[in-house]
Amino acid sequence: MTPDVAQLYDVIDGTWPAAAVQRSGPFMLRRGDGGGQRVSAATALGPVTPQDIDTAEAAMQAMGQPRLFQIRSGDASLDTLLASRGYAIVDPVNLYVAPVDTLATRRPPPVTAFCVWEPLAIQIDIWAKGGIGPGRLAVMNRAKGPKTSILGRLNDHPGGTAFVAIHDGVAMVHAIEVLPHQRKQGMAGWFMRLAAFWARDNGASHISVVCTQANGAANALYASLGMALVGQYHYRKHPDDMK
Repeated sequence: MTPDVAQLYDVIDGTWPAAAVQRSGPFMLRRGDGGGQRVSAATALGPVTPQDIDTAEAAMQAMGQPRLFQIRSGDASLDTLLASRGYAIVDPVNLYVAPVDTLATRRPPPVTAFCVWEPLAIQIDIWAKGGIGPGRLAVMNRAKGPKTSILGRLNDHPGGTAFVAIHDGVAMVHAIEVLPHQRKQGMAGWFMRLAAFWARDNGASHISVVCTQANGAANALYASLGMALVGQYHYRKHPDDMK
């Protein structure tokens, strides 16, 4: 049975976890410690009032974080409230999922991609070049379920890296980074296929990924691999916190 969007939201939290979470009225607040928007945004757990937003804003500022909310399916009222306060839409995202057997049909060519945990120094360097620094590496280390990284090679040189983890029987691929001079040669596709084999071997029934809607090439790749688009989310960020 294909996971629905609500389950994928849980998979995101399980495979890319915040440093800490706390309840504030109808909101779940996350402390990201430099791990990016996904682990720093507040999400609604029920109906929200303007006063609830005020309280959540103050708590996020007390943590030294931007006032940032993730708008999920069913959050139309919250979206409208934040828009009326001048909050800007940031990074609309698509969520894709497929049975592992859909992708686990062709293994990467020899010496093209490898699973390895913990990540090697060359992978940390590749991630750093793509803006994935210590805060996001800490997120990977916090993930509790089965996890691995993938190292890619092309033309006898390092090509890229990615992170995969499993939560509740669903694998999710994060932090795909391919070096600029190694792009447009199929590396990301091999990452997804190898991740599917690894996920199946570690008990997952499905593989998933999130992708910004602006990344046309990545969206086309996931569709070409037979992954289904099952939902979206976006962020709303306070205008005074925009950079």
